[in-house]
Amino acid sequence: MRPDLPLIARGKVREIYDAGPDRLLLVASDRISAYDFVLPTPIPDKGTVLTRLSVWWFEQLSPVLASFDASHHLVSASDVPASVAGRAMLVRRLEMLPVECVARGYLSGSGTKEYERTGSIRDVALPAGLVEGSRLPSPVFTPSTKAEVGEHDEAIDFAAVVDAVGAARAEELRELTLALYRRGAEIAADAGIVLADTKFEFGVDPDGGLVLGDEVLTPDSSRFWPADTWSPGAVQPSYDKQFVRDWLTASGWDRVSEPPELPEDVVAATRERYVTAYERLTGTSFV
Repeated sequence: MRPDLPLIARGKVREIYDAGPDRLLLVASDRISAYDFVLPTPIPDKGTVLTRLSVWWFEQLSPVLASFDASHHLVSASDVPASVAGRAMLVRRLEMLPVECVARGYLSGSGTKEYERTGSIRDVALPAGLVEGSRLPSPVFTPSTKAEVGEHDEAIDFAAVVDAVGAARAEELRELTLALYRRGAEIAADAGIVLADTKFEFGVDPDGGLVLGDEVLTPDSSRFWPADTWSPGAVQPSYDKQFVRDWLTASGWDRVSEPPELPEDVVAATRERYVTAYERLTGTSFV
């Protein structure tokens, strides 16, 4: 289903529509991406989970944003076309910044691979002896480029962020990203979930104010681990799309050709993980 509005852009998961001079409509589909490919098999209810969870997090994080004289882009999740109700957000139109703001509190994924090679993640030096799943001494800011569909985000150092947005804005992004991560990790911990890492996207409003945009702290943009099974030294069980990545790796897919269809059991297990993340974090039933 599509709203009767002009389509501006189609991403891996979301579609963006023109909703007026200063408004956009963000619609989250059930598509799932992995390794820079959009997979051919959708995950039922995924778009609704992403939208509901983002709306919930925008409210939870508003006090942190206010302390930085920043805000978020959400205008309404109810004043949207009926055809996309439940999976769409009306948001402010922004000038988006060309940086993915990644915060890590634990070592995992590409961070582990780089650490094993260099002892660092780009220009962020880390102590010796860490393994996959280790908690870091303190959260770190490890930004990346913002790639187009089909291309790969590349980790960058802080100097590259300064080059992209200026020194003052770069410092603001780093401090706000880490503050949002810390608050998100506290809330997740209360729900029995480890927030291993996440990424944020920011834009600038017409007055130059910093605005948190896109989605926030969802299973697509974050690694969520059950706290009661966290054990450093191996890949952790998770409430995110790592389950799909692991299946694709085990399937023998070459990550060059078109990806395979997901089996029904993988689709069902992935949906369950997304719904579980929503229910545990928000304390409400997904119906």
